[in-house]
Amino acid sequence: MPSLRRRPESSDPAALDKATRRSRKRFARRQWRRRWLAWRVVLAAVVVVALVAGGVYVVWFSQLLAVKTIDVSGAQTVSASVIRDRSGLDTGTPLVRVDLDSAERRIASMPIVKSVKVTRQWPHGILISLQERVAIAVVEIGGNLRGMDADGVVFRAYKKAPVGLPKVETSIGTTAAALREAALVVAALPSELSLRVDHVSVQTVDQISLVLKDGRTVVWGSSDQSATKAKVLATLLASVDVQTYDVSVPSKPTTK
Repeated sequence: MPSLRRRPESSDPAALDKATRRSRKRFARRQWRRRWLAWRVVLAAVVVVALVAGGVYVVWFSQLLAVKTIDVSGAQTVSASVIRDRSGLDTGTPLVRVDLDSAERRIASMPIVKSVKVTRQWPHGILISLQERVAIAVVEIGGNLRGMDADGVVFRAYKKAPVGLPKVETSIGTTAAALREAALVVAALPSELSLRVDHVSVQTVDQISLVLKDGRTVVWGSSDQSATKAKVLATLLASVDVQTYDVSVPSKPTTK
């Protein structure tokens, strides 16, 4: 009967324990690496969120990028303080939250303002750049003298007509379109002719006349071909001494 033989046991239990510990350590390191990779993604996401949140707070809510100065350029006859007040802008407001469009609309509603642009000047400034209207003539409306610019916009009052500005006389019911047309005529007059004009009489868009300082009258018509009309009139004034010159059709001028 064959004898039963025992399976040989490890000859070195200590070596077996060391191998087991090394295997367990390697497993633990692999587990730690996997957990670290997962946590690293989470940590990176937390950092990104924190940076974004911090940036939003700094830009939108903190005083770090708030308005400290409101500068005005282009103001000539109106003070910068008046423009600032009209803008509705305040220092201390985070710069990114400033409503530029609303500020522009408020300033543009001022009759003297022809155009305006409001811009941010990082990190703490607002710049209001405007262009004022420039009077090219004086219009008497309701007994009051008003300045009129090249667009025919009546925008300011005068106690006394400024020297050098031609006067525009209107009739009852003169429209804004007729005033614009008169402004185009005045703007087109060469300086030597403008000096001889006492006033411009406006009835409708195509019924505009010049009254010279010596009392003679020039029927101008509309603003069309104003440059040509001025040249024709200069020739007539130099060669014909009459009371009325009609250059409304410059190719066929008449006198009487």
